[in-house]
Amino acid sequence: MTSSRFLYSNGVVLHSSDAPPLSTFLESHPGAYTTTRTHNSASCLLFWERHVKRLAESIGILWNSTPQLLFKPNNATLSLPPLPATSPMWESAVRALVNDPMNKVLPVAVNERSGEEEFSVTVLVSGNSERLCGIENVDEERACEALDVCVYVGSYAPRVFGVRGNGARVAVVGHGRDVANAKYSDWVRIRMPLEKLRPPSVTELLLSNDGDRILEGCVTNFFVVCRKDNAEAKGNCLHDHYSTCAFEVQTAPIRDGVLPGIIRQIVIDYLCKNLLTDNVFISVHKESL
Repeated sequence: MTSSRFLYSNGVVLHSSDAPPLSTFLESHPGAYTTTRTHNSASCLLFWERHVKRLAESIGILWNSTPQLLFKPNNATLSLPPLPATSPMWESAVRALVNDPMNKVLPVAVNERSGEEEFSVTVLVSGNSERLCGIENVDEERACEALDVCVYVGSYAPRVFGVRGNGARVAVVGHGRDVANAKYSDWVRIRMPLEKLRPPSVTELLLSNDGDRILEGCVTNFFVVCRKDNAEAKGNCLHDHYSTCAFEVQTAPIRDGVLPGIIRQIVIDYLCKNLLTDNVFISVHKESL
């Protein structure tokens, strides 16, 4: 399959020859971002509403706490009026902000794709504080006027699940992220030194602040499924080694400093609903691996 990519930036759609690789683009542009993918022959975006919500939250967190991660570095000042990011209207404003460029670049990608090709879609929102000069109070509309949106669309070919060799091979390298509850592009640059420490056979690096408790992967969520000791299982599950009650799912809680990932929350919601377990938010220790 021919790799194709498209970038919507400054009102223009750039095609493969003019669009840089995604990692290069993110390294050179500050901002909050989210990445999803298409499905059903590129007719839908996977969990799009959840991605918009998380993107709106990330913008608000960066704006109010670490604006240097959101705004362009050539801005003269980062003394900003507070953003009402908890307002019910903020998520709607962000949705309207990103939907317009999405509607411009996705049809181009679909029209030029090969066969039933699916796409990965990354939306990056950056700020320009010069547009806020002299403004003391910011509402949702004025905040969006200070934000620029870029949309990057690239080919997506998922690995086949269940095939030997396609599973992740991990190693614990590096501390957790700063401002972990927001997803921002500078992390792509920050993690580059960690990538240089990656052993040749390893496909994902895990983060830990103390070398013991596992937080998350550099680019993935991280769960551990453990079988309970018989003494820990209860009721009718005690002697049923295949019962869901005989297992425990571990992942680091948000308070430990992990990104509230989309798939992470979907997995947790499924477990809580279908397995009737509350043993999810348990810190993962290396001894569990």
